[in-house]
Amino acid sequence: MNTFPEAKKNFGFGCMRLPMLENGEVDTEHFSKMVDAFIGAGFNYFDTAHGYLRGKSETALRTSLTSRYPREAYILTNKLSSNHFEKEEDIRPLFESQLEACGVDYFDFYLMHAQNKSNFEQYKSARAYETALELKKEGKIRHLGISFHDSADVLDMILTTYPEVEIVQIQFNYIDFEDEGVQSRKCYEVCRKHDKPIIVMEPVKGGSLVSLPDEAGTILDSLGGGSHASYAIRYAASFDGIEMVLSGMGNMDMVNDNISYMKDFKPLDKKEYEAIDKVVNIIRSRPLIACTDCKYCTERCPQNIPIPSLFACMNDHTKLNLWRADYLYNKYTAEGGRASECIECGACESACPQKLPIRDLLKAVSAQFDK
Repeated sequence: MNTFPEAKKNFGFGCMRLPMLENGEVDTEHFSKMVDAFIGAGFNYFDTAHGYLRGKSETALRTSLTSRYPREAYILTNKLSSNHFEKEEDIRPLFESQLEACGVDYFDFYLMHAQNKSNFEQYKSARAYETALELKKEGKIRHLGISFHDSADVLDMILTTYPEVEIVQIQFNYIDFEDEGVQSRKCYEVCRKHDKPIIVMEPVKGGSLVSLPDEAGTILDSLGGGSHASYAIRYAASFDGIEMVLSGMGNMDMVNDNISYMKDFKPLDKKEYEAIDKVVNIIRSRPLIACTDCKYCTERCPQNIPIPSLFACMNDHTKLNLWRADYLYNKYTAEGGRASECIECGACESACPQKLPIRDLLKAVSAQFDK
């Protein structure tokens, strides 16, 4: 099954993390240059969602991509997110607003976003899959897919219930491959069982596989073949059945680095796999918080606590960068949102794709920094 006949490469531009200006708007001038470099290198796949950057990702794509290139020059994926609809009647108006925001007449891929056991019932009751299939018949969607954050048995259930799903986007990276919380390997195997092509998200786990502990980073550096990100992304792209690997890129340096090793992609060799095994063992031996900075938790937090930023501070402290951790914590919480302000409502945990015990972790962060 070739679901990507028009994809020129197996590497895509994830648009959840874009270059931002100090006023909170997307730096579309910088983003346009990134788009030009990406397309100029032969890549053409872009991924967004209505909630990314509070809607600014979609409009930035209209400014920097869709208004500047002919429609056949790019593949655009968008998603239906659970917090933007309640019933069937909400879906079509939302979908039309997404087309307008992105400046296109159709989406190449439309994904049921962040599917898990609990929100799948919402999608079923609102006939979200059926509505998307109707939109496909109308030519407004080329391919129906899902993005997924749950256990392999839930994925198997969804794909059995809706065999019309053509593509599955899963979290997949070398640190999560055997992780029982994320179940990357098991979800990958379910996709293969159902003969579904795979899109990879979080190949560098929100940047945590770029900023490695010194001992682990030294192992990859000794290979002399590329950046830390390069090994993580090439790892994901080396598996059979993986059609596309996404990377969120926030500046031109990231774009250029990714282009350098994905333009003429080569799978990892034996020596590189052995090095990654050593890195995995080192990372697993350290109690770092496995946050990917997706910010789904902050969208739900009534206290406006910048949870991913505070977890990054805690990880910095764990890696012994004490001065930087304290400095950044105080910077992030200068106007409120300290870990101690958590009211333990649990809204963050229900939204967390990583299934992190956020309330308990915030208590640990508070014990460390709120002195």
